[in-house]
Amino acid sequence: MSQHNTPRAGHDAPPQESAPIEAIRLRHPWRAVFAVVLILIAALFIYDTAFNRPVYNWGEVGKYLFDVRIVEGAWYTLQLTVYSMIIAVIIGVTVAVMRQSPNPVVKSVAWVFLWLFRGTPVYVQLVFWGLIPTIYKSIELGIPFTDAVTSLNTKDLLSYFTLAIIGLALNEAAYMAEIVRAGLLSVDKGQEEAATALGLGWWHTMSRVILPQAMRVIIPPTGNEVISMLKTTSLVTAVPFTLDLYGRARDISAVTYQPVPMLICASIWYLAVTSILMVGQYFLEKKFAKGVSQRPDVMKPSVDTQSVRVAGIPDEGYPTYPSSAGGENIVPPHERPGGGGA
Repeated sequence: MSQHNTPRAGHDAPPQESAPIEAIRLRHPWRAVFAVVLILIAALFIYDTAFNRPVYNWGEVGKYLFDVRIVEGAWYTLQLTVYSMIIAVIIGVTVAVMRQSPNPVVKSVAWVFLWLFRGTPVYVQLVFWGLIPTIYKSIELGIPFTDAVTSLNTKDLLSYFTLAIIGLALNEAAYMAEIVRAGLLSVDKGQEEAATALGLGWWHTMSRVILPQAMRVIIPPTGNEVISMLKTTSLVTAVPFTLDLYGRARDISAVTYQPVPMLICASIWYLAVTSILMVGQYFLEKKFAKGVSQRPDVMKPSVDTQSVRVAGIPDEGYPTYPSSAGGENIVPPHERPGGGGA
């Protein structure tokens, strides 16, 4: 009787090679249609703006875009932005720390500050600061309830430029305080407890432990506030301070009787400076976000784990355990990553 070398199914049969999967890209025809419609709308708008709207007067835009008065206005706008943000950050950090203070009086003062400057429009606040020389015509220094030692004229002491900075800074400080407070609350409570256990006081805990860790949360929204402040400077005409970018463009349009080209000039400068600030904000956020959004690699054991030894079984080879379903015994994993080494 001849023997046939018939392979048993599932044991000795050679594996069959499966055909490669042909991936078919999912089509989205409506996306292409929507993109084409957007491109056509943008092209029609640009064409209409360039050729069919003489009110834009692009020649006038090019004439005044780099005018000395416009460039000086942009410089004043930058100064207002930088000075106001520096003061706002300092006051905002102080108010945020005061809100975290265990002293109820200090905490109440910080809350009233936020309530006042966040609850009223910035334009109204700037109008009020512009009226300060009228409300307080002089500042008298001396001992209370006695004759003044010296008297200072408010109009000579505080220029409209200074009043504009004060108004913008105090309004922005209220928002910066909430940003800083959110950063402080993002730090784990255990950090404060550990600092207290080491003997650090409240102030040193805030300044040396909590605040440095909170900067990762504070920095990105602060960049947004800087960009917002740049555009908010256009409201200083309420003080009134008219040497900023928008004020100069408005003064020129009052003479040329062409407000639209001057508004375009101011907008181009605002867009240029904002674009530079957005690039700086991107790299700043990238720097402080290192290691936050990255998924950690799978940790491999530093020491090879061994199979579990069972009492009463000799330590020879790998121990086996009977299967609950019957059949072959179960062998613990070994000689593979995480399962022991040979």
